[in-house]
Amino acid sequence: MIFKKDNCLIYQYDNETVQIEPWGNNAVRVRASMNASFTGNNWTLEEKAEGKGEIVVYDDRDASAVVYANMYSGKNESFGSLTNGKITAVVNADGVLSFYNQDKKLLLKEQWKRLKDCPSMPLNVYGREFKAVAGDSFHAAARFIADDEEKIFGMGQYQQKYMNMKGCMLELAQRNSQVSVPFYVSNIGYGFLWNNPAVGKVTFGVNGTEWEAECTKELDYLVIAGDTPAEIEETYMGLVGKAPMMPEYGLGFWQCKLRYQTQEQLLAVAHKYKELGLPLDVIVVDFFHWTQQGEYKFDEKYWPDVPGMCKELADMGIRVMVSVWPTVDYRSENFREMMEKGYLVRTESGVRIAMTCFGQELFFDATNPDARSYVWSKIKENYWDKGARLYWLDVAEPEYTTYDFSNYRYQLGSVMEVGNIYPKLYTKGFYDGMKAEGDENPINLVRSAWAGSAKYGSLVWSGDIDSTFECFRRQMRAGLSMAMAGIPWWTTDIGGFHGASGEDPTFRKLFIRWFQYACFCPVMRLHGNREPQKGFEGDMVSGIGLFGSGADNEVYSFGEEVFEICKKYMFLRETLKPYIKEQMRITHEKGTPIMRPLFYDFPEDKKAWETDDAYMFGPDFCVAPMMEEDLYEREVYLPEGCTWKDVFSGSSYEGGQTVKVDAPIDKIPVFMRADSTWTIDF
Repeated sequence: MIFKKDNCLIYQYDNETVQIEPWGNNAVRVRASMNASFTGNNWTLEEKAEGKGEIVVYDDRDASAVVYANMYSGKNESFGSLTNGKITAVVNADGVLSFYNQDKKLLLKEQWKRLKDCPSMPLNVYGREFKAVAGDSFHAAARFIADDEEKIFGMGQYQQKYMNMKGCMLELAQRNSQVSVPFYVSNIGYGFLWNNPAVGKVTFGVNGTEWEAECTKELDYLVIAGDTPAEIEETYMGLVGKAPMMPEYGLGFWQCKLRYQTQEQLLAVAHKYKELGLPLDVIVVDFFHWTQQGEYKFDEKYWPDVPGMCKELADMGIRVMVSVWPTVDYRSENFREMMEKGYLVRTESGVRIAMTCFGQELFFDATNPDARSYVWSKIKENYWDKGARLYWLDVAEPEYTTYDFSNYRYQLGSVMEVGNIYPKLYTKGFYDGMKAEGDENPINLVRSAWAGSAKYGSLVWSGDIDSTFECFRRQMRAGLSMAMAGIPWWTTDIGGFHGASGEDPTFRKLFIRWFQYACFCPVMRLHGNREPQKGFEGDMVSGIGLFGSGADNEVYSFGEEVFEICKKYMFLRETLKPYIKEQMRITHEKGTPIMRPLFYDFPEDKKAWETDDAYMFGPDFCVAPMMEEDLYEREVYLPEGCTWKDVFSGSSYEGGQTVKVDAPIDKIPVFMRADSTWTIDF
């Protein structure tokens, strides 16, 4: 049967209940379950968004009779609809869901394959499917009809060459350098959020779209209608939460390497930057500065005066960021207490170990609010109160030594059922703690995220990636996908993380090209594990001696040519700061990502939807990175509708055409709208 209840449209048949409700403006939320009631979990839709639904129900006859009649007669006389602004959801007597925009254009429709759909082939494949796993949990699937002309953008960060996800199969799981954020924008005119943190997969096939959750109690998703990608994105961000205002220090240059082993080393680097007259806003104390994993404090043997260090850096205008891992070693002074209080991730079977990184570790359970508070209390005591007030939340997926998701359990449920939400709650613990201490705009560098992470100040970086041009190309597309998925603060390790020597000519070219690109990213941050390894001369007893430091990784570490080019772009970034600050204000207020695909600003330009090797940096700049080793010119498509000016040569071009431009090693092709109101000295 189909009926109205409490501003919702309800479909019930046999043991299934489907609830469709208006959610904010121009959006509907759909939940379906075979259980007696819904769980009440809102996941990323944490705050109720009231919508004004217009609900119509036609013919309230018993649904089962209608189903059988329709199966043989082809008639379909019973249905209900819910309209909320620009979107209308329709459910017919068979339970099939369809979604239309205000012009009655079909946006999305469930895919069912039954006797009535194809009488000669009774396939019995359903648009919604529940297969029992255990208790009241199911392997659940939602299937939708494919559109041959559809293009799909978003979904988070996947290490692949594709930006258009049409034709891709994506794992819905968090891994080092893979960030599952299950929201996308379609060129057809809608956005879709899979509001389910279960491990699973989605296939955007040419013959259908299929979402799967390996273990869940209900289906839960959101559909948004909009006339432009910007309208859809801003509606979505309004529902799941927008980023705070980016702090001033976030706009400049960040320095990091594998790790600085001592306070003396870190201060020496900071002083050299200042002696060279270089801008530096943040410097990072990376991992294994601690006494033991899970103790969350500096090893005083190597970091003897943290308050003094932080003050000295602050006097130079530099902030300190400290690496934090969620790992707790069995040898940690906090291990027994955390175990007794239930603050550690559990295993379903076998030895209770989740990671082996110079020890035997478990992760703290970020889904447990008491565990989050406990960890923050240690952070406050050992870092915040000593002046180290920025945090790098590494290993945030979390990174299991063996990604056997079925073997781990959180307080909130099994990892199979809730695992993808871990990085969001990990960040939330720090965000809440920093807000309580008076930080109005917290920012945390974090290696993973989920839908809605932006509102907790998540600055995501692309993980431990390779130092190759091929990997560089993947990162550019990944960053745009993250932006469309609702994660506007995003960055990479300039030059990549793994496998490069500073003496290698190929790496130096890569470093230059990546550095230029980073100048036009939301955050400009240098990091990497350079070869050859060094720093093993210290004692091997305390935590500091267990890991080397990597080779030097400062802008002056790779020769004079590299240094001069880096310096040029560091000062260019300083010139861009007022512009970036204004775009970050818009990100905070509207949810608009500063770094986005061309079609975001030019949705009527079909070529813009097909371009994945250039992007917009705010509304005024079109950036075209150089992503091949020995390429010193390239073609760039300039969107139609305005005139573009090459910011370095001053040449002007009409939009709507592809132009070939020179790009010597010291130049990245960047074009500025001729009608821009910004005056920036390049």
